[in-house]
This record gives sequence, structure tokens and C-alpha cells, in this order.
Amino acid sequence: MPRQIFQLKVSLAGVHPLVWRRVLVPAGYTLDRLHRVVQHAMGWRDCHLHSFEIDGTQYAEPDPDGELAVRDELDVRLDAVLGKGSRFHYTYDFGDWWEHDILVEDAVTADPDERYPTCLAGERACPPEDVGGPAGHQVLLAALVDPAHPEHERLRDWAGDAYDPDAFDPGRAATLLRHLC
Repeated sequence: MPRQIFQLKVSLAGVHPLVWRRVLVPAGYTLDRLHRVVQHAMGWRDCHLHSFEIDGTQYAEPDPDGELAVRDELDVRLDAVLGKGSRFHYTYDFGDWWEHDILVEDAVTADPDERYPTCLAGERACPPEDVGGPAGHQVLLAALVDPAHPEHERLRDWAGDAYDPDAFDPGRAATLLRHLC
């Protein structure tokens, strides 16, 4: 039986202009593998906790203290809980609260000549880690474009010269996904 591939659109909620990625992932991936795909495609560094919410059920790494009622993301395959048209949420960094809206845009048969996962497209750079969530990201963007902004120098130095909020290279993201997932 041919492998099924999900085409996902991952959009970072609460940021303007929109930051998004379009990725192809095997439908047989577990949620923990999808977590790594989102991390690499978006440009996060995977240094904070995360969770998925699908149809009102929370999935994450199990809480060793058992205080959080979540299902283990290692036990859940995408094709068991999702199909074409499904929408769900991925939250990264419970301090900054980066919520990602994910849509299963299509379900296709795998191309035997293609390697998965891969990134097809996207727009804009992911916000820097620990910028302060969507509100902090908006302050950063405003400060970077306005030399008269009271935080311009500090935030430009903090973000570094390499940070370009408009830059995104889907080819680089695809390469990362091939090597790291």
C-alpha cells in the first residue's frame, strides 16, 4: 500500500504580518515527530515545552508528576486523529505562548522519488526565542524599523544583525527537515 502524505499549513497565530509554512509529512508520523517538523520548519530551537490540541484533547510529553492530564504524543499517529480538512493547534513555549494553527490541506500519495518531510513554502522569519510572545514580537518589529523608537538600539543588538523578519528560505528549511527529522 502506498504511503500517505499530509500537506500541512502551519501558521503562527497572533503575529502580523503572518508567519507560515507549508510542509509535507508522512501521515504515519507520531505527534512527537510532527513537533520536530514544526520546530525545524518554523525556525524554533526546541528549548521550551509544547503541546498539541486536537478535537479538545491535549497531547504532549507525559508529565512525570502526573499533574497534567495529557495523552502521550508518542502513542498517537497523525492518520489516527487527522484527515484532510482537519484543523488543530500546536503551542510552543508556555511562557511566550506561541500558538500555531495547523490545517491539513491535502492528503496525497507519497512520491517515491521524494524524501519526507519537506518544506514547500512559507513566509517570514520565525520570531526570536524569548522575545515575549506575539506582543513582544510586535514591539521588536516596530523598534527594528524605527531608529527613533526608544528600544531600537537595545532590541537591534539583542536580535542581532542576522535577524531579518522578512526572510525565509524554504529550501533551507527542507534541508533541515531532511537531515534532522
